[in-house]
Amino acid sequence: MTVHFIGAGPGAPDLITVRGRNLIAACPVCLYAGSLVPKELLEHCPANARIVDTAPLSLDEIVAEIATAHAAGQDIARLHSGDLSIWSATGEQIRRLDALGIPYTMTPGVPSFAAAAAALGQELTLPEVAQSLVLTRTSGRASAMPSTETLSAFAATHTTLAIHLSIQSVKRVVEELMPFYGADCPAVVVAKASWPDQEIIRETLGTIAAAVEESGIDRTALILVGPSLACRDFRESALYSVDYQRRYRGR
Repeated sequence: MTVHFIGAGPGAPDLITVRGRNLIAACPVCLYAGSLVPKELLEHCPANARIVDTAPLSLDEIVAEIATAHAAGQDIARLHSGDLSIWSATGEQIRRLDALGIPYTMTPGVPSFAAAAAALGQELTLPEVAQSLVLTRTSGRASAMPSTETLSAFAATHTTLAIHLSIQSVKRVVEELMPFYGADCPAVVVAKASWPDQEIIRETLGTIAAAVEESGIDRTALILVGPSLACRDFRESALYSVDYQRRYRGR
């Protein structure tokens, strides 16, 4: 028996990976985070699968479901939104499984920042403009930020910031970033990236907070800030230059 942690992607059900879909179809038990994982993915479950929405459950209750399936020799598809590597709360589940001696696998999913970039139709790293992408958040009820991981520390790089789980604190985000980026710096909010009701707000750092308040967006949204979001006058990468020699080009 194995627990298969699966990144379900950012929202659109067809953004599940082929591996993830196949694992869902093969497991007689499916635990899914119903608050964010699209119900359409459950259509891949076997006809008689036990399907449990873990949104209202505590960690102890989730582990109890896993232990019950383990005792019955049943594989489990454990669905989380986005990708498992960031803010998925898989870490504490894995620690419990290790203590119980229950094996598991991890299947990555499309993260929300990638879906947001696709919705915007652009690359987030541009030559000589931004070659780094900072994935961060602000402190919330579920988890406080380490003291050294502040928006001002990341903003000092002037690179592209992808600020998750912080839309309700957008005014505070703006206040912390303004001294580093300035009021005219491009700022974008993508709400429910890849979902049918996806929303995009393109503004500047000086106007984004008011625009968000007017829109009523208050959850499932990503804040992107940085010069690369509106830059069109950037140097082309040398990767495809006729003068750039590499092993696969053979020139």
